[in-house]
Amino acid sequence: MKQLPNLDQLRAWIAENPAASRRDIAKAFGIKGGAKIDLKAMLRELEGEGVLPRRRSKGGTGALPPVTVLEILAPDAQGDLFARAVEWRSEGPAPRILFLTRSDDPALGEGDRVLARVEAIRGPDYDYQARLMRKIGTNPARILGVFRKSAEGGRVVPIDKGADRDWRVAPHDTEGAQDGELVHAEPLGKGRFGPPAARIIARLGDPTAPKAVSLIAIHQHGIRDAFPDAVIAEADRAEPAELAGRSDLRDLALMTIDPWDARDHDDAIMATVDTDPENPGGFILWVAIADVAAYVRPGSELDREARRRGNSTYFPDRVVPMLPDILSGDLCSLHEGVDRPCIALRMVIDTHGNKLTHDFHRAMMRSRASLTYEQAQAADEGRLDDATTPLADGLRDLFGAYRALRYARDRRQPLDIDLPERQIVLSDEGRVTSVAFKERFDAHKLVEDFMVLANVAAAETLRERGSALLYRVHEEPSPEKMESLRELARESGFTLAKGQVLKTRHFNQLLAQAEGTEFDELINMATLRSMTQAYYNASNFGHFGLALREYAHFTSPIRRYADLIVHRALVSAHRWGDDGLTQWDLDHLDETAKAISEAERRSMAAERDTVDRYLAAFLTERVGAEFTGRVSGVARFGVFVKLDETGADGLVPIRAIGDEYFRHDPETQVLEGERTGFRISLGQRVKVKLAEAEPVTGGLALELLEVEGEAPARNPRGRHGRGRPVRRAVGKRRTGDAKASKKAKRKGR
Repeated sequence: MKQLPNLDQLRAWIAENPAASRRDIAKAFGIKGGAKIDLKAMLRELEGEGVLPRRRSKGGTGALPPVTVLEILAPDAQGDLFARAVEWRSEGPAPRILFLTRSDDPALGEGDRVLARVEAIRGPDYDYQARLMRKIGTNPARILGVFRKSAEGGRVVPIDKGADRDWRVAPHDTEGAQDGELVHAEPLGKGRFGPPAARIIARLGDPTAPKAVSLIAIHQHGIRDAFPDAVIAEADRAEPAELAGRSDLRDLALMTIDPWDARDHDDAIMATVDTDPENPGGFILWVAIADVAAYVRPGSELDREARRRGNSTYFPDRVVPMLPDILSGDLCSLHEGVDRPCIALRMVIDTHGNKLTHDFHRAMMRSRASLTYEQAQAADEGRLDDATTPLADGLRDLFGAYRALRYARDRRQPLDIDLPERQIVLSDEGRVTSVAFKERFDAHKLVEDFMVLANVAAAETLRERGSALLYRVHEEPSPEKMESLRELARESGFTLAKGQVLKTRHFNQLLAQAEGTEFDELINMATLRSMTQAYYNASNFGHFGLALREYAHFTSPIRRYADLIVHRALVSAHRWGDDGLTQWDLDHLDETAKAISEAERRSMAAERDTVDRYLAAFLTERVGAEFTGRVSGVARFGVFVKLDETGADGLVPIRAIGDEYFRHDPETQVLEGERTGFRISLGQRVKVKLAEAEPVTGGLALELLEVEGEAPARNPRGRHGRGRPVRRAVGKRRTGDAKASKKAKRKGR
């Protein structure tokens, strides 16, 4: 018999296993025989605290304890938040629980689990009211995996690369799932021996089907991909906006410049030379942004759904939009030759790119053309086509204004990370036909600079008018990450300033040192990884990466809810109408910031996982082939390698490196062979063989062939036998003479 747990241990275990029975608790702690009497006494005490629900007689009406675990449900049509009791064993209907939030509560979404204090209050459509005590975590009932059938039912093999266990499914819990089928399952509690149990709650079809790749990510990360009927109905009732009450800017030569495969157009731009003699060489810039606030009114079904989604999510084969297509792809999209409502910003800059004045207008516009980046770039290089010839003067002024803005950008020194962006090309059937790296033009940077300036202007205006808003915040990196980057720079022969307050210009100096060298991509990637993640906040903490004191997202309201909030703030600040910020928006601003920041992270993870799976599917036919790449990560269990050809990341397990024991130094991120001194570190050039490509998980397993042209040791006498003498270590730190020589070469370029 095991020693009885104390009350704190029981509370912790029950919080992690809220659906467990008293028998499960006894099994988990190995309580048998007479000790069960003592355990029952402790459980009765926990019942009194509300940690454990009281037992009910069969057929009783049942009631919730004052403290219980709840699962948050989706908000209803009125935006009210409801929850369900995780533990409800009465035969009567489960009670309906209204969940009341406070302004300082963390953001809660559908599926989150909380410990809550509940009170029986009979409302018009609910039985209890609940308030948060603490957030327990996201509902674990989201196992996404492949079902493997067996005589005893089967098992679910999770598709997550990091999953370390399967889940056992009893015959009566399979829901008829077939072998190899993608399924959703929910756990049924942990057992002391063998795999934990689960039951199938949804069958999702063939996981190897070409177009299932993004569907897997959508389900895995909880991306909302189906609009409720009420949302679609409301969107279908939308009518084109009227000119009344708006400035008429339809004569301006505004144009959109987007990727060739853009699904929507939410920003249009133009520039003209400023004829004011007081501003020689200056320009007048216009940035017009789709007036989504005119269609998505506060408190509407569209608004609530957009807030839940937080943003659009983009996959190679589909988009999960924040707004229904009739809005995102039509009424709000700034299509060529049609009238569209917008919030337009007029800015005046001088010849050095400094913004002198700006003012906002609620207006009606008509785009002259929808250009691609390639068309705009070609026009700047003198290669006009039928679409750009009538806009030649306007495009010349646009690029003139861009070059003036470059002066201001160079003085400000925002972080200048340059990493290639992959483009996955799919066939009509959804199979990968090629993987390429997108070419980046001045036209891309032009649009980016216009949008950054517009976002700054929005933040400045709202701050000056005393309006609440959501800032885009990017805090400076931690000292620990800076030291790791500094060590990597030192290993690569470069330097990163130390002993002073780091600014973006210091990072740019490091990036400039690496430019054109074999470490270029590595230093760019490591610098990016050292940065903190940007997020939304109602308070302004500045934007480190852009080297800006205040910054807000204003330019993409079709695909980001934060921009819609900023638009409403501008509407309220300028008194343009009754569709500005409401009191509810203001009261829940912090909660909204947290919710949409979390939604953004979910979307990024889903997009990244989808790309990994498509790359794995693309490489399945090349298992056994050799590739070149660079070490992108070093861990105790192996080495991560980024392949040159596709940019895909694969893992060389520690067992596949060489026939000796490797010691891992987490500070320098180095693996070193105990017998030979063979070293593997970040940035080294490697040759690998593709051992395995798993499209369902997106995982690539590699075998290491060479590091900087040298093969790892292969010891015929076994991994730990004695044999060859210690040889020169690959990738050791450069000597002082070698560093000086390299530095002299860089200076002489």
